[in-house]
Amino acid sequence: MYTGNVSVAGPADVHELPLMIISKIAVGPYDNNAYLLRCRTTGAQLLIDAAAEPDRLLMLIGDRQPELVVTTHSHHDHWQALAEVVAATGSRTAAGINDAQDIPVPTDIRISDGDAVTFGDIELTAIELVGHTPGSIALLYRNPEGQPHLFTGDCLFPGGVGNTKGDAGRFASLLHDVSTKLFDVLPDETWVYPGHGSDTTIGAERPHLDTWRERGW
Repeated sequence: MYTGNVSVAGPADVHELPLMIISKIAVGPYDNNAYLLRCRTTGAQLLIDAAAEPDRLLMLIGDRQPELVVTTHSHHDHWQALAEVVAATGSRTAAGINDAQDIPVPTDIRISDGDAVTFGDIELTAIELVGHTPGSIALLYRNPEGQPHLFTGDCLFPGGVGNTKGDAGRFASLLHDVSTKLFDVLPDETWVYPGHGSDTTIGAERPHLDTWRERGW
């Protein structure tokens, strides 16, 4: 049974969906989550956030190189293993169009809001969420046989949005984007996979939006 609870140096937790398999692993030193997505029908893979510990990520990847390694945003703890993973696998890289220039590994595909990100028979939709960084992206999988699945980087966690360093403008931007692009359009059962820590759902977080707004973080 998948729980989404992983720890650094611990095993991956595997979420088996009808058409896609999601393997979640935690890497140090900042307890980042990395996600390997595999298309069941073709075997094609995509990696979200080559954050650290390239040897462990490469063991998770196995013999089949990912078609794409997506970096959710430009903060250094989300790409520390990117150069090593790309060198070992030959995978192409992708990041949000407004964050790519701040990632020191060349970005092959610059993703805009609403773009389709595909691998094998799987299609994800990119959602730009501005505030944690200028061009953070989330990736939405609209599961045709069940609940949606959303990979949010550091923009949405259990208990709040991502860190905006006390900047009221950045917080307002991020809360607006999360509210209008996620909570206003996605059902409560949407499973949320964040960049650090445990998973949550849109429904579990929805009642707390006003609290987040009032506290300002």
